[in-house]
Amino acid sequence: MPELPDITIYLEALERRVLGKTLVRSRVFSPFLLRTFAPPIESINGRPVVELRRIGKRIAFGFSDELWLVVHLMIAGRLHWREPGTKVSGKQNLAAFDFAEGTLVLTEAGTKKRASMHLVKGQNALREMDPLGLDILECSAEQFAQRLIQANHTLKRALTDPRLFSGIGNAYSDEILHRARLSPVALTQKLSFPEIHRLFLATQETMSEWIARLRHETGEKFPEKVTAFRPEMAAHGKFGRPCPVCGFKVQRIRYAENETNYCPGCQTGGKLLADRSLSLLLKKDWPKTPEELEELRRFPNEKTKG
Repeated sequence: MPELPDITIYLEALERRVLGKTLVRSRVFSPFLLRTFAPPIESINGRPVVELRRIGKRIAFGFSDELWLVVHLMIAGRLHWREPGTKVSGKQNLAAFDFAEGTLVLTEAGTKKRASMHLVKGQNALREMDPLGLDILECSAEQFAQRLIQANHTLKRALTDPRLFSGIGNAYSDEILHRARLSPVALTQKLSFPEIHRLFLATQETMSEWIARLRHETGEKFPEKVTAFRPEMAAHGKFGRPCPVCGFKVQRIRYAENETNYCPGCQTGGKLLADRSLSLLLKKDWPKTPEELEELRRFPNEKTKG
């Protein structure tokens, strides 16, 4: 799912291409994409884009007469900039927005269509779509701490809760926690003040550095390589590979369709966190160290006999 750094680069690319430009025609190809029916999507045709705004992980296109088209890319949705009047076909293409200068195409890979668009009118309607997470690049250390400890959640859950913090998802939360040297399952209200401050700095540094990295990588082009898995990442997507800091193999906690990646050496004092899919099976035989887990993977039948 595109997160704060990716959405920021999308917005900068869109500002150079559509801000102040008139939308000639909107084309919606998927019946599941547009989640509102009033105002009708045709009402933005012929109107200029007067503002672009980030709302959490959403991109909001502001048109004249206070019309707002809010796009949520979810996991597999992506934006592409094509030549004017580009013909669009194929199941992955959900919508196209034609400007005289080019065509903005919304695609979504896979069979599960989760990307969404809402067309609303007025600032009040727009605010209703905002989960009101704290902007981590604009907040103070005190504001960050207050928001973090207002409820007792695991750090992974707190960082990725859009009602607490804006724009952080599964990928960058792994990178933040690795930099902060904190366990993803540590409880927010159990953290010391130095740990909270370390997390605050890691959050701002991680996001700022990745925005700068993606900005440099994209240049004046439209971002086409938006992905949650990047070779420069330290923890996310690096399961089984050595940590670039300490050399321990990166481990994972799997749940539903997601997984959390962490380094035992940097984040948990060398201890393994229970992976639900295996720990439920092994129960008391669940290994306590990376070395024991490696041995288990090499000789799986030894622990599961009987």
